[in-house]
Amino acid sequence: MTDEEKKQIRQFEARVRQLILQYNTLQATNQQLSNAITQQQTEIATLQQQLDTCKRNYETLKTAKMMEISDGDIKVTRQRITRLVREINKCIALITNEGVTNNNTESDIQ
Repeated sequence: MTDEEKKQIRQFEARVRQLILQYNTLQATNQQLSNAITQQQTEIATLQQQLDTCKRNYETLKTAKMMEISDGDIKVTRQRITRLVREINKCIALITNEGVTNNNTESDIQ
């Protein structure tokens, strides 16, 4: 073997070692990225569960709020109906009193 061939073999060996180092580095990086992906997927799953829980809580709260508003509306409506019934009773009493008065005056006339 000549010196030129030995030099080329050393350069080739050096390049192969560099490639092996790069390969090992890339494998380590790949493993780190795979671990990061796994961790991110776990975090995404956890956050998705939290989101689902929050959505259910929101729907429950919204329903409760609607019921609360409905209860308030029912209370106001009942008060309004009670007031109307009182007014109707007053009108009936007035009409009844007028009818009694008219009947009395008609019988007095006869």
